[in-house]
Amino acid sequence: MASRDYQPHNRQGTSPTHSQDMHIDSEEKLRYELAKTVTLTPELYEKLFISPKTQVAGSLRNTFGNPTPIGVLGFSVAVFPLACAFMGWRGSGGLAVATTGPTIWFGGVLLILAGIGEFLLGNNFPMIVFLAYGAHLLAFATTFIPWFNAIGFFNPDGSGIGSPGPENQTAVFLSSFAFYQIAMGILSFIFLLGSLRVNGVFVLIFMFVTIGFGLGAGAFFHLAKANVVLGTKLATGTGACFFAASVLGFYFFLALVIAIMELPIPDPPVFDLSTVVKPKSRAVLKED
Repeated sequence: MASRDYQPHNRQGTSPTHSQDMHIDSEEKLRYELAKTVTLTPELYEKLFISPKTQVAGSLRNTFGNPTPIGVLGFSVAVFPLACAFMGWRGSGGLAVATTGPTIWFGGVLLILAGIGEFLLGNNFPMIVFLAYGAHLLAFATTFIPWFNAIGFFNPDGSGIGSPGPENQTAVFLSSFAFYQIAMGILSFIFLLGSLRVNGVFVLIFMFVTIGFGLGAGAFFHLAKANVVLGTKLATGTGACFFAASVLGFYFFLALVIAIMELPIPDPPVFDLSTVVKPKSRAVLKED
């Protein structure tokens, strides 16, 4: 692009000083100058950052990249194969141990990094969500790593060590692990309430995740009681719920990429709820 000098004249018809000149040598510089003067609408901000826009000090949002897509893609990629394994598709199974690596790196590491990024930008809700689910996926994956001995401890031979294989997944382990699923279900329900001020896609994701953890707890409890048929059905339901959540995550990630790259195609609707569920003011008047 050819260099263009923009030199507006003042009221007396004289040229401004050199410090007031704006030299736009490329499209990138033009976009940069526009970005300094254009403010994101609340709807677009919530789509890109999955959080109501708040006033924060500093200019980190103009300095660093948006961490939200990293968290969304990490969640979706990690949960998708896990869900398929719980449903037993194409002979898969084994509590998704085969995808422990993706669960750690996509689900754990990327979500933790995204949570830290949201923390730096002052986005409280996505920070909490990403860090919590990142910790969960790391906890789930490491449970089945022999070095942690979380399952081998229940070895029926009484040695307290062993592999994380089915032979050591005793009734005590399964019942104990079920309570962790309940805790995650409660946490996800709280996230579901918080998402009512974000968008409809997030509401559906948290709804399916909450139900999935509830079914997962039931599956582990019934498997601990040797109710294999019912336990397997509940595990399949768990996988179905997480499969739906991961697909919705991919859908939301697609919407983010289209918005970020400004692609000339229609934006997939995410059903913004910020104008539907109004915030409650908790401002306190200072006494004189």
